Order: sequence, then C-alpha cells, then structure tokens
Amino acid sequence: MNEWAVFAILSVFCILGTMLTALRLPGTWLILVAAVVYLWRADWPAGAGVLLAVLGGAAIFGEVVETLASIVLARRGGASRYATWGGVAGGFLGAIFLSFIPIFPIGTIMGALLGCFLGAAAVEVAARKRLAHGTRVGVLSAIGFAVGMATKVAVALAMSTVLLVRAWPSAS
Repeated sequence: MNEWAVFAILSVFCILGTMLTALRLPGTWLILVAAVVYLWRADWPAGAGVLLAVLGGAAIFGEVVETLASIVLARRGGASRYATWGGVAGGFLGAIFLSFIPIFPIGTIMGALLGCFLGAAAVEVAARKRLAHGTRVGVLSAIGFAVGMATKVAVALAMSTVLLVRAWPSAS
C-alpha cells in the first residue's frame, strides 16, 4: 500500500476518533491505537516510543480532565458528594435517553448537558431540600461537563495533529 493511502486511512481514524471524543466515547484511545498500528506498519521508526508516550499521556490527561471538570466545578458550588456523582451519571444517561434534538451529534451533546444538570440538581435538591442551591449545583456541573468535553476534544485534535504531522508522506 502506498504512503498516501496509509496517510488517508490514518486521517480517517483521526477524524473518527475526534468525533467519538465529542460524543464522550473513547476517541482518544482510537487515535492512540491508530498510532500504534501506523508505527508497527512503519517498522517502529526512530522516535516511535516518544510519540506513543506523548499520545498516551495526552489521552490519559484528556480522560482525567473530562471526568474531573464537572465534579470539581460542582463541588466548588457547594455540591454534596452524591450530587457530583449524580451529575456524572446524569451526563452519561442524558446522552443516551435525552437526545431529543434530531441533529446528530448535537442532540447527544445537548442530552448529555441536560442530563448532567438534571442529575446533579435532582440529587442536591433531594439531599438539601433547597431548590436554588440545587439549581446552582446543576448549572455548575453542566458547565464543568462542557469544559471537560471541550478540553478532551482539544486533546483529540492535538493528538491527531501530532500523529498526522509525523505520518505525512515524504515527497519522494
């Protein structure tokens, strides 16, 4: 297979990985697997280990930020421990069950944001019996969810860029 065909296939996997990341699916890990396959096919050129370490570290960083952003912001707003996990669970469930906007992937993202808000707010209101406080916690949890998702998408784009620059076929 020629270099340009390999590059085109790798590009498709990077685009797919970035799109999956926007849907809170393991897209960064798909990009990392694509890098491993590409480097294996290229007989592990010089710097392959460093590239994989950088991409793996970026993928881990993206996962940590995505998971913790909603929790940290909700806790800053005075959320109980249960409400923070209510927001996380609500985000995942909302992506599945609240995707009422028929435009993919906007519906899934909006459903996840709404689910995050509802999960954190409902648990906080149940725990503290204060609607205003629960609403604030829900809003902060949803904002954290959006920040985490945006950060992880930026990480996926950076990973794709680094990998594709490294894989760019030579002119010869």
